[in-house]
Amino acid sequence: MPILIAALPLVCVLIGMAVLRASAIRSGLAGLALATLFALGLFGPFSLADAAGLPLPLAAGGTLAEALTSAFNILWIILPALALYAFQNRVGAIGRIRDALSGLTDNKRIQALLIAWFFGLFIEGAAGFGTPVALGAPLLLGLGYSPVRAVMLALVGHAAGVSFGAVGTPTLAQLELSGLDPQGVAGHVAALHAALGWLLLIATVRLADDGPLNRADIGWALAAGVCFFIPSLALAALAGPELPSLAGALIGAALFVVLIRRFDRRDTVSGDLPVRALLADVAPYLVIVVLVLTTRLIPPLQAATSEVSFGWDLFERFSGSFAPLYHPGTLLWCGLFIGAALTGRLAATGGAAREALGRLVMVSVALVIMLSLSRLMVQSGMITTLADAAAQTGAFWPMLAPSVGVLGTFITGSATTSNILFTELQLSAAQTLNLPPVTMVAAQGFGSAAGNIIAPHNIIAGAATVGLVGREGEVLGRVVLICTAYTLLGGLLIAVASGMVV
Repeated sequence: MPILIAALPLVCVLIGMAVLRASAIRSGLAGLALATLFALGLFGPFSLADAAGLPLPLAAGGTLAEALTSAFNILWIILPALALYAFQNRVGAIGRIRDALSGLTDNKRIQALLIAWFFGLFIEGAAGFGTPVALGAPLLLGLGYSPVRAVMLALVGHAAGVSFGAVGTPTLAQLELSGLDPQGVAGHVAALHAALGWLLLIATVRLADDGPLNRADIGWALAAGVCFFIPSLALAALAGPELPSLAGALIGAALFVVLIRRFDRRDTVSGDLPVRALLADVAPYLVIVVLVLTTRLIPPLQAATSEVSFGWDLFERFSGSFAPLYHPGTLLWCGLFIGAALTGRLAATGGAAREALGRLVMVSVALVIMLSLSRLMVQSGMITTLADAAAQTGAFWPMLAPSVGVLGTFITGSATTSNILFTELQLSAAQTLNLPPVTMVAAQGFGSAAGNIIAPHNIIAGAATVGLVGREGEVLGRVVLICTAYTLLGGLLIAVASGMVV
């Protein structure tokens, strides 16, 4: 009975968004109402007051404080992403970037691979935390895709790089908890994505246009996969989790452009990319790249920026923090203003920031509601109950293990948080069932990445940048099958790798 009760708030959100196509606000409110009811009385020993060991007002206040802190951290990414898009739109950069890509190729499916796949993977590897969807969806919109299709492409295109997002943060969190070999875990996770990421590529090229796929479309999708997965897998196995997405996307994109110029011959397309003319338009992105690389990969600078942090702690149970200098949102702001200053466009930033603030209100409401649901389910023990029940499935556990990662990301909106919540559960299940610990930790990392496709927080971020606020359910309803297929295939592969299926 507790298992069914714990699952109902999630089921409510899923049905509301995916089936009824309701907004994130309405679906989240319904799920939050159920979770609150269960946490207050119907969840037995896991009631919020009992679990926290505090009077109800203090326990509820601590839970809300965690939700608000998480919301602020996420909004600090969404706001500069909105402002960056507004700035680029005001100065005409979006149109020029669109024209440049059209000059490289007029094939919409190849354009989708360039932006949704390579650009999305690069931004995921550099910054993570929903940034690829918030930045990629507007660029796809500028290339002529509909708002719904733009968000869908951005969601699906970046998922294979999430395990190594933000210079490896989700996998680094797993290594901290497990003490396993970095190259071993990173190599296993990268191998899972390399084996199954073709599904995401085929889905990307299929979503990019209405016509049926032909041999050329499939060939370009396979080429994009080879260009990314080979360097990504090599980097993961040799160097660990920091660079597979970031450097893999850079290397892959360069190789893919060479292939386009060599094989995509069209009479109406020049095949040339006006690099010098575009430098001013891509300057903010280049500054962001430099800032991310220096603050993540130069140890003294990484230490100096990450150590500046403001945190709080209540009753040794509730906590939150904000690292202003290390936060991806701060780097996005710096990229916007420094890039604008270097190109003489600083005057356009004020109006862009005001425009972004005006679009943030409804996004903020949706995020606070979803994160309140998330923290309430964590603090009341509902998430633990669901995960523990899944571990009782015995021989079927390897097939189900990625689903726990998906669940964690769907609830929290973060692959890193999902890994923090459930890596130890995966290790415990591996020990109980005599399974390879590296394989099961990799299963969690793979599933948490797949969950990014359907995470409401990512959908909200992408929808906000393309004017789809209130229509998030329409997006979720159309990508949930892709996430489900990717997860199920991952579970089957993990079952084979762990020796449970022969």
